Amino acid sequence: MARIVCFGDSLTSGHGIGAAAAYPAILQQKIRAAGLACEVVNAGASRSTSSEALQRFDAALRGDVHVLVLALGANDGLRGVPVPQLEANLTRMIEAAQARRIAIVLCAMEALPIHGWSYTVAFHRMYEQLAKRYQLPLVPFVMLNVIGRAELLLPDRIHPNAAGARAIAEAIWPHLEPLVARVC
Repeated sequence: MARIVCFGDSLTSGHGIGAAAAYPAILQQKIRAAGLACEVVNAGASRSTSSEALQRFDAALRGDVHVLVLALGANDGLRGVPVPQLEANLTRMIEAAQARRIAIVLCAMEALPIHGWSYTVAFHRMYEQLAKRYQLPLVPFVMLNVIGRAELLLPDRIHPNAAGARAIAEAIWPHLEPLVARVC
């Protein structure tokens, strides 16, 4: 069975709500509801930066992977990882997946202006540039409709609750659905 791998950090893994309520599980429900036969794999790991994710990337793409939902960078932004380093890590993942003919949906992240406005702007633009360079569908910041809305967040005000995870899945689905329709 064709696999769709959601590769990311705690926003993907389901921190505080469990994998069964995380957005990859919601995407799996959408795929089944559409009558398609693909398996969605949650390859999220809490606290993961792009550098740490590189260490587990090859293992995440084992098997019959057809689509990669790449949702990394939030922790890099919080830690002030230099944008060129984040870009290099994401580039390695994108090129490795494309070399295997795996379609990619890139999910943009944003950096709070705690490291300066120029960092935040460069961080934002980097996702747009990667999407353009590699001709990838780009999901705007997955937390865009979640952040700041208490009814969609856990008490930590950082991570989505189950309703927030559904909102993230709704943001990703329009970009993922055309790819899924071709491979499932």
